Amino acid sequence: ITAAVDAWARGAAALPKPWQPQKPVLPVEGMRNVLITSALPYVNNVPHLGNIIGCVLSADTFARYCRLRNWNTLYVCGTDEYGTATETKAVEEGLTPQEICNKYNAIHADIYRWFNISFDYFGRTTTPYQTTIAQDIFQRLLAHGFLLQDTVEQLRCEDCQRFLADRFVEGTCPFCSYEEARGDQCDKCGKLINAVELKNPQCKLCRGVPVVKPTQHLFLDLPKLEEQLETWLEQSWATGDWTANARYITRSWIRDGLKPRCITRDLKWGTPVPLDGFRDKVFYVWFDAPIGYLSITANYTDQWERWWKNPQQ
Repeated sequence: ITAAVDAWARGAAALPKPWQPQKPVLPVEGMRNVLITSALPYVNNVPHLGNIIGCVLSADTFARYCRLRNWNTLYVCGTDEYGTATETKAVEEGLTPQEICNKYNAIHADIYRWFNISFDYFGRTTTPYQTTIAQDIFQRLLAHGFLLQDTVEQLRCEDCQRFLADRFVEGTCPFCSYEEARGDQCDKCGKLINAVELKNPQCKLCRGVPVVKPTQHLFLDLPKLEEQLETWLEQSWATGDWTANARYITRSWIRDGLKPRCITRDLKWGTPVPLDGFRDKVFYVWFDAPIGYLSITANYTDQWERWWKNPQQ
């Protein structure tokens, strides 16, 4: 309080000069460098006040605070555009997935400009950089033996002549009996679901009853990473600033033991899988979308690795 009173008495002229970062904003040796992202808003809707308050506005407030502290700050965000939710919206509106993305990316960008959100860059995930970086990460996982191949029992709609990705299936949750559960999780009880576990499944496109058929997919071998991850978590919990909720959820996943997680889908709209035998598939959006933070930064600056692979600064 004494320091605040003293600073107030000395007036604005005594304040340090505002930091003017170079363009593009890059880490600076000897400064506090802060990279801020907010949850990538999904591209299949018009943002409402809850969306804005829930992620982009809170991050914007923090970004403005960091800049006032004269910290070298980069704030990036963008629309999350791949996955079945985009395909579903495209079917609803009679447009292609790319047209849906173009339409709603523009709407999102206009709304955030209207709110004067201070992004340094607002991008999107349907870019060549997204493909390059996601496929590079995939190839590294493959080379290090962190991927598995397995046969998956999957729902197929014979009327639509396609395997049904998670969001193209609805049915009754096997855990809580909620009647509008999706094929990947139940929005009522929150449990993860395999689509074939749903009771009374229906194809969302034609309302037909799908049948179970086998198909080959690739999995991230999370059990192989569990020991290494647990060591990192213990260190991060001790030194980091995790919320109680984040700690609880993470501990529960580790306690129950990590399971292999499927990272491919039988879809057309997504980042292509660069492996023979799987070139007709794309990456599952929850493998692909977090990489969007990297690719959006890469679209902002070709020196993106100085932000994402530079723990010393």
